[in-house]
Amino acid sequence: MESAIQTLVTTFVSSSRGKGNLDSKSFQKMVKKQFSGIMEDTNSSAAIKEMQCGLDENSDGKVSFQEYLTLIGYLAKSLSQSKLESNAAAS
Repeated sequence: MESAIQTLVTTFVSSSRGKGNLDSKSFQKMVKKQFSGIMEDTNSSAAIKEMQCGLDENSDGKVSFQEYLTLIGYLAKSLSQSKLESNAAAS
């Protein structure tokens, strides 16, 4: 678990180039690189922009660490539900 948290933090800091938030270009690059295996539409700039707007709670045009964690929580919940459904179907 500790390594997973370190990976989340390192990925954000690296993607934001230490700025504390992700601008549109950095967010798109991170999503394409880090989430293409678990998300649909990672090749669609429009879909990623829409996702960014949905995460941008303070409407500053950037994704903060807290807003990034919202995305991580959503993805974790989706994966959890998918695994539970798979297990239920296999039973």
